Amino acid sequence: MNDFTKNMAQALFNQDKINDLLRKELQQAVNDLLEAELTAFLGYNPYARDGWNTGNSRNGAYFRKVDTQFGKIEIQVPRDRNGLFHQHTLPDYKQ
Repeated sequence: MNDFTKNMAQALFNQDKINDLLRKELQQAVNDLLEAELTAFLGYNPYARDGWNTGNSRNGAYFRKVDTQFGKIEIQVPRDRNGLFHQHTLPDYKQ
């Protein structure tokens, strides 16, 4: 069994624990998806030599809080150096 199934089995009979578990998993999944979206946009993986001297690179992230049916999650939206990256996972200006 992986960690998710173990945690789900432990939280099975408590609705609050299930919501907490799903909120954490959703937050991790959205953050991973946004990072993968930036990687696809830039065309190279983090710390790869292919990205050196390309003129555009990763430049940190800004944080957003998004309301979901499981509660608020904090999302890290990555940025690129030139400011050309626009994520398509979350709608703009909405919570």
